Amino acid sequence: MAEARLRAKLEESNYEIQRLKESLSGGTPAVHKDLSLVSLFPKWSGLKSEFPIDEFFTCIEGAAYIGKWKNRIKSGLQF
Repeated sequence: MAEARLRAKLEESNYEIQRLKESLSGGTPAVHKDLSLVSLFPKWSGLKSEFPIDEFFTCIEGAAYIGKWKNRIKSGLQF
């Protein structure tokens, strides 16, 4: 009786694995987000026509706040 129950569970598991394989091979592309620090901040060239440096630093401080950076990490940043 236990063996029959195990066989039924094995068949059920194999069916589920096959169903998942089929759903994954459906051609749906995976979405990759670039969460590197470089992508979080706008590029700043230093030109006078560019946005102010204060706004650049505000972006970094905002990311630090949202990302819950610790003060020791933030203080290690050299600008």
